[in-house]
Formats: sequence, C-alpha cells, structure tokens
Amino acid sequence: MHATGRSIVVVYTLWERTVRVRFPAPRLMNQKIALKQLEELRKRTGKPMRLAAEEWDAEWKTLVAIILSARTRDETTIEVCKELFAKYGEVRALASVSARTVSEIIRRVNFYRNKTKNIIACAKALADEYAGAPPHDIARLVVLPGVGRKTANVFLAEYGAPAIGVDTHVSYISQKLGWTAHQDAGKIEKDLERLFPQKYWRILNQTLVRFGKTHTSRREKNELLDNIKSTL
Repeated sequence: MHATGRSIVVVYTLWERTVRVRFPAPRLMNQKIALKQLEELRKRTGKPMRLAAEEWDAEWKTLVAIILSARTRDETTIEVCKELFAKYGEVRALASVSARTVSEIIRRVNFYRNKTKNIIACAKALADEYAGAPPHDIARLVVLPGVGRKTANVFLAEYGAPAIGVDTHVSYISQKLGWTAHQDAGKIEKDLERLFPQKYWRILNQTLVRFGKTHTSRREKNELLDNIKSTL
C-alpha cells in the first residue's frame, strides 16, 4: 500500500495476478483553516461572560468551582460558589464542614449530593497533602475526588498551562467543524492537540464554551457552524 498524494493505492496479489485498488485519500483538516474557524467562533461570541473557572482569588476555589460546574450553567455555579466561599473561605474550613450543610448551599447545581461528597473530600486532600494548593500536574490532579481529566485540564489552562478541557461544547463543535471524527473525549483531545499549535490549546475550551453559551438554540448553532465550515 502506498499514498500518491491524492489517493491511496492498495495492491493485492490474487492467484499470481496483481490487482490495484484506488481509494480516496483520507481528508485531513488544514491547520490554517482550523485557526480561521477558531477566530470566527471567537468573533461570533456575544457579550463578555464570566465562566465558572475564572476570577477566583485562590486556586483551590477555582478547582472546586470547576467540579461544581459540570452539567450546570456557569451563572448558577458562580453564584453558588460565591455563597459557599463567603462562608468557608479557607480550604480546611470546607474540608471540615458537614455534608448536610454543604448540600444546602450547593443544591442548585446538578448532582449536588455527589458533588457535596467530592468537594469536601477534595478540600480535605488538598489541605492534608498539598497545604491547600492544588498541584499543577495532571497525574496528581486526576486522583483528587471529583477531578477527571476535563476538570484537570480546564484548571491547568486557567493558570496558563497548554491543556485542552474537552466538555460537551468542545466535543460537539469540534465534530461539527471536522476537527475530529471521534466522540471519545480522550481521542478528541489528542486530535485537537495535533491540529492546533500548542499556544492555542488553553483558549480552545474558553472560546468554544463561550460560543456554545451564546448560541443556545441547536438550530441556530448548527446554521452558524455550517456557515463557518462552508465559507472557510
């Protein structure tokens, strides 16, 4: 089998007879086009909006906010976190509070019971093992309660690391624009790492989430994405 640039030729030998079969070459997304599409997504984002991971005065608060934001609107998460951190402004204070008390505060976020257990356990681990400061290492982050790879990457990107947090917005838009053919978050992350220069990794989640939150209608979103895909 060999590539000719525009196609792939597979050579079979059958009963001493050579058969050449030509297949179309797999279409690869052009990096320049992908960067232009990313810029279009940024331009088509509405008014400035704060995301759940942004503007906290301590790293542990950022991590807790990201945990709470899963499957929950950023606006709701931010208000819940403001109330939570006003009462428990130190990581060890959150680690020692009762689950019932925390649940009453965060009950507006989805899956609040499970998240209650996770953020208390995470706060305890941070206080006991890291003096309250989350590690800037994905291998150590993902073993903390409630912290998966997406949460860890969003946290790291917030503090300047080249990391791509793959959530539902990133998955959907990446598939729609042809940046990936995968549905698995880990494979999407690898596809995006190959497609985009490293300096863009940390802004991918922020840009795509803001676009997705601006255009909440699936029909409107699809029309805009189809337009971006067809014109660039």
